[in-house]
Amino acid sequence: MSLKCGQRLVRTSFSYGQSINWFPGHMMAGLREMRDQMRNVDLVVETRDARIPLSSINKQFEQIVKGKHRLVVYNKADLAPVSIQATVKKEMAKRSQHALFTDTSVDKSVKQILELAKTIVKGDPVRYQQLVVMIVGMPNVGKSTLINALRRIGVRRGKAARTGAKPGVTRTVSGKVRVLETPAVYLVDTPGVMVPHIPDPIAAIKVALTGGINDNIADESVLADYLLFRLNLFDGVDYCNVLGIEEPTDDISYLLQMLGKKIGALRRGGEVDIDKTIHFFLRTFRQGKFGRVCLDDLDEGSVEEFFQRNLEDASPSKNQQRKAKRAAQRQRTLERARNRNLV
Repeated sequence: MSLKCGQRLVRTSFSYGQSINWFPGHMMAGLREMRDQMRNVDLVVETRDARIPLSSINKQFEQIVKGKHRLVVYNKADLAPVSIQATVKKEMAKRSQHALFTDTSVDKSVKQILELAKTIVKGDPVRYQQLVVMIVGMPNVGKSTLINALRRIGVRRGKAARTGAKPGVTRTVSGKVRVLETPAVYLVDTPGVMVPHIPDPIAAIKVALTGGINDNIADESVLADYLLFRLNLFDGVDYCNVLGIEEPTDDISYLLQMLGKKIGALRRGGEVDIDKTIHFFLRTFRQGKFGRVCLDDLDEGSVEEFFQRNLEDASPSKNQQRKAKRAAQRQRTLERARNRNLV
């Protein structure tokens, strides 16, 4: 089904039936470490991506954080519309989740987390001689960047956690990092943990498009097509001007041909290099050059449908657990061999 928009046809729905699953062994190991350390944790900060406020939810954390103080932080708020914040906070409050939005380049937004930590300590100073905060979330939602921002603001020191544009930079649960002197507040970073199986293929595309799944796992041509589909539906997003192309289109092949010629991504003989052009298109989105966007539909019906469809059962299947265990064993064997200088 499509509708006319000016002189062009725009799809109003996107069909994709293949699942995109990425759950390497270090994620299963990371989950075990989280559970083991949870007894020493006072506050859990679950970090999500503000561009996909629903699709970046990992129900597995529900099983881990029970009985703990919990805060949901929607990071990368500078890349998402400000208008979604009230709706997201309201919908999360319905599910007993206190949510706030952060932009790690803006101190005021990050200070909200430190203020909550102070409030918890003030409520029971005898119990909380020091407060230990664990940062959890799906890959590439900005957990390590958030830790570095908290440390910069709280104790005015430099980076304590490695960061990167690709998912999987943090692969193990780290030691404690001090981010506030008085009261004493420490943070624990954790590896990004993906949902073992995302039942909705479109939700998986959104996670991959925002960098939560390695591009070599997802079909990049599908990501580019879905991005074009969403850009055509957004009001006020002039992607033609951003990309420097002459006219809008709903045909991804036509767009890539126009864009490839524009940016000079050509092979010998003048043929457009499709792979380079796709990478440029996706990178332009991830850098926020199309403006503030939200890929999730946030009307009440869509939110209810999302929770029912995607979050009913987040536990990995036995087969997935076996695969993850074997992958973790292979990783440990490789690391031992490296330590012995055998490989």
